[in-house]
Amino acid sequence: MSDLDFHGVFPYLVSPIDTSGEVKADVLARLCDDLIEAGVHGLTPLGSTGEFAYLSWVQRRRIVGVVVEAAKGRVPVVAGVASTTIADAVSQAREFERLGCQGILAILEAYFPISDEGVFEYFKAVADSVSLPVVLYTNPTFQRSDLSLPVIEKLSRVPNIRYIKDASSNTGRLLSIINKVEGRMKIFSASAHIPVCVMLIGGVGWMAGPACIAPRQSVRLYEACRRGDWNAAMEIQRPLWALNQAFAKYNLAACIKGALELQGYAVGVPLPPQAPLLSEGIEDVRRTLVAIGAL
Repeated sequence: MSDLDFHGVFPYLVSPIDTSGEVKADVLARLCDDLIEAGVHGLTPLGSTGEFAYLSWVQRRRIVGVVVEAAKGRVPVVAGVASTTIADAVSQAREFERLGCQGILAILEAYFPISDEGVFEYFKAVADSVSLPVVLYTNPTFQRSDLSLPVIEKLSRVPNIRYIKDASSNTGRLLSIINKVEGRMKIFSASAHIPVCVMLIGGVGWMAGPACIAPRQSVRLYEACRRGDWNAAMEIQRPLWALNQAFAKYNLAACIKGALELQGYAVGVPLPPQAPLLSEGIEDVRRTLVAIGAL
């Protein structure tokens, strides 16, 4: 099992797809390179910002391959694995390990409700199928069958399930998780949380879309938290929170892709039937980027 220690800022990458359905590899590779140059600590393709639910397997595999190649081992690549079935999730995880990923972000999709035991078996099977560290993903807002605290505690005893990314927006739930797993699993924040608060209670970083468009600011925020300079951290956090507010107002992928387009990355628009940002949203995002020094 890999002894990599994940921490810091892991941007959730967008998935640039052209009108014919092809991955815009040059755009994605350039974005990855610029993010690494900005100091991020890892890259996460096929998270929520990456629109994994709208992509074919061919597109997913191509995106992960491009990101691994662009990273060139400089930072770990933690790829999202998402499916409704154990067999398909295991197949994805094994292929992403073969492609050279350093970690797996495990996501459960569900159409019908699944019991706690079924949820446990899904995540354990993904973890057992690879030799890589696994990050559990929990998002009660979008997931029909979410991870309960008893299941999280049970999964924390699987040796290579070493992290959890919680997108619940409930920081109290995060503290409950921290107390429950007793150090066996480390916590990453999502954009739904205030990163400073998560770091203060024991988090190790955040995996989130905003870091894609404000990487330098995100890295400075993380470094201030690591130093324990909470006053400096809050000075950075306050203006950055406007990004999270924009995400709450508009479609997540539309916001990130719209912002990246403003920054000069031809990533395109969200995959249909999702709608792109309209002029009002574009102007909101532009103002926010200017205010935080990201445009």
